[in-house]
Amino acid sequence: MAAALLAILLALAIGWGAPRMVAGLRRPRAVRAWYAALGRRGPPAAGRATRIARLALAVLPPVLALAWLQWTLPGAAAAALLGALVLAWSWDPRGLDRDVAAVTAATDAAGRHAAAARLWPPGAAARQEPSALVEALFASARRRWFGPLLWFLLLGPAGALLYRLLALAAAEESPMQADARRGLALLDWPVSQAMAVALAVAGDTAAALGAWREPGAFGLRTRVLEHAARAGVRGQIAAEVADYAESGLTPATALAEVFGPCPSLSEGRRLLWRMLLLWLAVPALVVLARGVG
Repeated sequence: MAAALLAILLALAIGWGAPRMVAGLRRPRAVRAWYAALGRRGPPAAGRATRIARLALAVLPPVLALAWLQWTLPGAAAAALLGALVLAWSWDPRGLDRDVAAVTAATDAAGRHAAAARLWPPGAAARQEPSALVEALFASARRRWFGPLLWFLLLGPAGALLYRLLALAAAEESPMQADARRGLALLDWPVSQAMAVALAVAGDTAAALGAWREPGAFGLRTRVLEHAARAGVRGQIAAEVADYAESGLTPATALAEVFGPCPSLSEGRRLLWRMLLLWLAVPALVVLARGVG
């Protein structure tokens, strides 16, 4: 766990210290070319078993090779360096933060719409309603922040790589896409539940807990995160506006001066950073407890 925590800190340092290098590293051109080549092989109307075999051939060899490497590397320093490199490719805290900042800094509606479109997965229609923006932000955070991080903590670098490769396959138009989305939904289920728990701790607890009372909250296609995010962000904004109203500011002034042109995104970003810090505190406490024990 100490090596995993060191890898996470190194990946964060690399992302903030060399953003252009990381942005270039994260371009998955070779992976997409490999997926496209596999998708062209065989008949277009192949059976499900054939499609799953293609997906396994696309994803599993590099994951298994990395798993073998991470178990054979000597020493915690080598494991931390390997984990940091894999996380730098799989994990994107700086990129998502920059995308949200671009939306809030846009000076016109057209620029704001173009910037907000980057929060949606490829091919999805970008919507500008506050609730839709919050859902897109938290779904993007699940894909770019919390999904790779959780599977890295559970399975090491191979887990982060598996999540990233499945996420790319789910976003690519190919015969493997539907099965990749099913596989990604399986990996996303514990991520969504853990994010909702963190949101309940870091934000409006009552509002977030109400998400588990929604129909299908524990199903594979759960929307517990989306429900918790909308309720949590709305509750946090209402609470902060009420605080500023006590000092004499009107709600409209508080929204404009404190939260900026996109209050839902601004507050959602703050909540996500608090959730991420909470997630990082868990392995830190485990390492500290082991050291004390």
